[in-house]
Amino acid sequence: MATTVITGFLGSGKTTLLNALLSHPGMSNTAVLINEFGDIGLDHLLVRQISEDVVLLNSGCICCSVRGDLISGLRDLFLKRVRGEVAAFDRVIIETTGLADPAPILHTLMTDPLLTNKFRLDSVVSTVDGVYGNSQLDTHAESVKQAAVADRILITKADLASEDVLQALETRLHSLNPAAPLYRVHMGDIDPDKLFNAGLYNPETKSLDVQKWLRDEAYGDNDNSASHDDNHEHEHEHEHEHDHTHDEHSHGHDVNRHDDHISSFCLTFDEPLHWDAFVTWAEIFTQMRGENLLRIKGVLNIAGEDKPVAIHAVQHIFHAPATLPAWPSDDHRSKLVFITRDLGPDVIRQSLLQLNAAATETRIKPVV
Repeated sequence: MATTVITGFLGSGKTTLLNALLSHPGMSNTAVLINEFGDIGLDHLLVRQISEDVVLLNSGCICCSVRGDLISGLRDLFLKRVRGEVAAFDRVIIETTGLADPAPILHTLMTDPLLTNKFRLDSVVSTVDGVYGNSQLDTHAESVKQAAVADRILITKADLASEDVLQALETRLHSLNPAAPLYRVHMGDIDPDKLFNAGLYNPETKSLDVQKWLRDEAYGDNDNSASHDDNHEHEHEHEHEHDHTHDEHSHGHDVNRHDDHISSFCLTFDEPLHWDAFVTWAEIFTQMRGENLLRIKGVLNIAGEDKPVAIHAVQHIFHAPATLPAWPSDDHRSKLVFITRDLGPDVIRQSLLQLNAAATETRIKPVV
């Protein structure tokens, strides 16, 4: 079932967002895992308490307090569903703490045998404070990482910030994570459809939506760095007209701010890649530079294979590769989207090309 992780720095509006989502009519059949019930106002939503850690909400959602290990929490929740102790659900939302690095949660969803069979990562949603977001990005590396790995970014408290501050924040977030749509929200009010179904699998069409998942077009024609087009288009929850042209440092940020260490880029490879060369590259890089590989998404053209292979990684953890039924378009190039820290595209491209060339030479070397 589809699983969404909601992350964001302290006070950025995760609880407000979750409360608004849980009261939305389209959110029935959803299970929610939070750290403590005390962090979220459930009084107007609570129908009855099923157990110490599980409550059933008016909306039909199930809300659980996870005080221990996430794996145990998800397993217990699934077993309760199987035994009929809680209502059936087809979506899970996990809310992280404000200081949390989302990577360990993503690792859990990607590696635990039971969880990978029952839960699939659909999207990572990050909330960013419209008033204090710029200063939090300057001073807290966690907030930068939360925004960098997100599939969707919500700018909260937009009604309390000036338009100049919001535009500067949007430009900064777009440079940090070009592929993530940006939405301004007020009191968590947003259509859930804008946040979910961002994964490889599209539940509406019952098919794999590679282009929507990869969003490589967000990086433009430059596959060596993040797109810094100042005239980029944002997807806002309200209509407004403004010029998005900004000087890179017009909002007064320190040149050594945390997000200056983050790079987002898409690498394309015209020639097919050898699978063993890619696996060797992945093993080397995850062992030596895993903490710098914040997130990787890719569709590979593997030599000798007619169908594309999708790969997904968070830091040193790679999800099991998936062979897709067909190419999404006539473009059969390998495409790899990277979000990295202190790691540029050149070393990645060159190392992978070198290993691929060596694998090619080995295969064509004559037998004597």
